[in-house]
Formats: sequence, C-alpha cells, structure tokens
Amino acid sequence: MNLLLFIVMILISFTAIRIGAIAFELTGLEWSLAKFQALSCFTGTGFTTKEAELITSNPQRRKIASFLMVLGNAGLVTLIATFANSLRPAMDMPGMIIPFLGVTLSPHSVAWINLAVIVVFLYVIYRIFMYTKITRKLTDIIRSRIIKKDIVRRVTFEELLVATGGYGVSQIDICENSPILNKTILESELKKEDIIILAIERNGETMPNPPAETKIFFGDKIICFGKLGSMRRKICVT
Repeated sequence: MNLLLFIVMILISFTAIRIGAIAFELTGLEWSLAKFQALSCFTGTGFTTKEAELITSNPQRRKIASFLMVLGNAGLVTLIATFANSLRPAMDMPGMIIPFLGVTLSPHSVAWINLAVIVVFLYVIYRIFMYTKITRKLTDIIRSRIIKKDIVRRVTFEELLVATGGYGVSQIDICENSPILNKTILESELKKEDIIILAIERNGETMPNPPAETKIFFGDKIICFGKLGSMRRKICVT
C-alpha cells in the first residue's frame, strides 16, 4: 500500500511541477527558467535574489509560487513517509507469497524488491517526461486547459514598462476576431493609435521591422510597442 501511495505521489509531483512551469511560462518567463522556478518552489530549494524578484514582482507569479510551495511541502512529507515505510521490513508479517510459484519472500526481501520497483519506476517516469513527443503533448493539453479556464492571464512575452504613461513592449497573438486580421500593417492604422509593430512571428520565423504592405494573418504573433493598456484591445479583441 505504501509503495502504491509513493508511486501516486511521484506522478502527482511531476504533474504539479509541469503545471507550475506552464503557468510561469504563460506569465512571460522563458521556458527553461519557468521549469527551474517551478521545481525550486515545489522543492523549497530557493533561488537567487535576481530570480526571486521575477516572482515577487508579479502578482500572478506569487500566487503560482505559493501554490507550488504549499503543495510541495505536503507532497514531500508524504513522499518521505511512504518511501521509508516501503523499505521498512514488516516484521509482523510472515512474508509475501508469489502467486503460481508458491515462493514465500521474507520481509527483508520484500523491502529490497520495493526499492528496485521504486528505482525502475523513477527511471521510467524520468524518461517519459524527458521524451519530447509525450512531454510536448502533455504540455500542450495542460496549457490549453489553463488558458481555457482563464486561470492565468496569458502573457507570451515579458511586458516591460519602459516609460511613464504605461508604454512598453508586448507580444500578442492574432485571434479570429482581431480588428487587424487579413489587413496590411498600413491598413490596420495602428500608428494612429500610437502602436508600432516591431516584428511578426509566423510559422516559427520572425520578420523584424516588417514593411507597411505586410499582411497580418490568423496565428501570427505581433511584437509591438505602445500603451500596454490598449494594445491588446486594438489588436486582439477577446
């Protein structure tokens, strides 16, 4: 029973860290940094002052970090307890009988078997989570659920205030009901709204400083400069 509980807690822990990393990424952190921060928060290992400021300076990230810390503390206690109990020989039990073979294992043998199962399971889980195709599919599913439930306000690019008055740089996805969909940059008249398109990311390629006749399509990512409070409203109405 302890072995089964340990395996379940490992799965929950891996999933929680993955969810935390995706949530951090949606707030604007780079993916590798988001994974590290999620792992740090969950295990309570901490991070440098500069990295801590990235979390504490953002209300959304503080909530995500708090969730991971609370869940991590409870999870680690359970993991340690179940791991220790899985390896402790149950002297009050006569042993474990292997079906069909009629072999009875001593309590010490059962403990060593449990340890072997744990090692093999951890290796398999590690390989699964490191296997790009499976990990990517799982990440995409979790990310879409988080966005659909509006748990985290999506910021695919770190929004930085660079001057008083709320101006900054942001990356915005072109959605189906965008006012500038299928229009050229010139036709979008974004300059009249004091919004400048710095680059367009399309099919994994980035077009810096696109010309005015460049047409904007669904799925494009627009990197622009302007008032952060109005850019999303003018480019992608949700």
